[in-house]
Amino acid sequence: MKKAVFNMEPFSCPSCIKKIETTLLKVDGVRDAKVLFHSGRVRVEFDSAVANAEALENTLNRLGYPVQSSKVT
Repeated sequence: MKKAVFNMEPFSCPSCIKKIETTLLKVDGVRDAKVLFHSGRVRVEFDSAVANAEALENTLNRLGYPVQSSKVT
C-alpha cells in the first residue's frame, strides 16, 4: 500500500471535492482519496500492485485539475 500527495493549483469551489474523490475512488487499486480543499492537495492511498501515482496524476489532469507536484511514500 502506498500513499501519494498531489499538490494542486488552488481549488475554486467545494464542488470540486466530490468530483475528484469520486473519480479517483473508481480507479482500480485506490483505497482512499481525500481532497484537502484549503491546502490545495489531494491525498490518495492505493495498492501499488494495481495502480501507480503516474496514472493517478494523469486522471487528475484529465479532470481539469493540473498537478503541480507530487510525493509518493
